[in-house]
Amino acid sequence: MKRRTHPVVMLALVVGWFSNAQAVEYKDVNRTASQISFTFQQFGQRVYGTFSDFEGTLTFDTQKPEAAHALLKIQLASIDAGSQDANTRLQQPAWFDTATYPVGVYESNGARALGDNRYRITGNLTIKGITRPVNIEVVLKEQSGIGVFDGEFILNRDDFNIGEGEWAGNSVVSNGINIKFKMVAPQR
Repeated sequence: MKRRTHPVVMLALVVGWFSNAQAVEYKDVNRTASQISFTFQQFGQRVYGTFSDFEGTLTFDTQKPEAAHALLKIQLASIDAGSQDANTRLQQPAWFDTATYPVGVYESNGARALGDNRYRITGNLTIKGITRPVNIEVVLKEQSGIGVFDGEFILNRDDFNIGEGEWAGNSVVSNGINIKFKMVAPQR
């Protein structure tokens, strides 16, 4: 006996499939709702900090992640590493040299879907005039017309000459800096 699918059930399946297959596009970054933070080890103690002044643009289509583009510009003097002394020191030439290189820039050149709303973003990070490729895994959380892109990666200070001279290596400050970010963008 041949079983027939009821037309209403068939229509519901088709509509459901198309609604799930629709592209969700995100544009620009809401700076107020977004954040960039970091942690590192200093003398074996965990230190937390943030950057408060940054701007970003984002174009992201969930159906075409390979065409994604993000540009993030961070004012490095906006660093807060927990004390005024640390903030002043981090702006000096051995660290970020903000008088010469005031802005750090990350620019993506594509993305790849990894499944479960996870993506690998490829791009380049420029700090102190040095550009290196940096790949970042992000999780996209969709919430009421906005997309929240959560990600993190390890920045190696030595790759960008951050903490030169007596500060080089791992003896005082860890070479690996854990960068975390949350970029919030409205749907288009």
